[in-house]
Amino acid sequence: MTPLSEEQKRDLEAAAFRRLVSHLRERTDVQNIDLMNLAGFCRNCLSNWYREAAAEAGIALDKAQSREIVYGMPYDEWRDKYQREATPEQAGAFRENRPKDH
Repeated sequence: MTPLSEEQKRDLEAAAFRRLVSHLRERTDVQNIDLMNLAGFCRNCLSNWYREAAAEAGIALDKAQSREIVYGMPYDEWRDKYQREATPEQAGAFRENRPKDH
């Protein structure tokens, strides 16, 4: 295995994050509740993590800014275009399995 420098690790992690965000932007058919039910995180979680990382670096981002970075558009616009009402099954699964911080 090739040893990686901290800079290389950071650059590769950043590239992987960009690829994940790009993939989620393309998959507007995948609802946040589906992500939460299957993986325990969603687009909003990513935007929160992004905002927290910015804060740790001394960069002030608000919730709307970090969401727009992840969604590729203002959150309200994304929600109006792509978000569907959760089915009773989705809502039930979320209530049963959601992390304590949601």
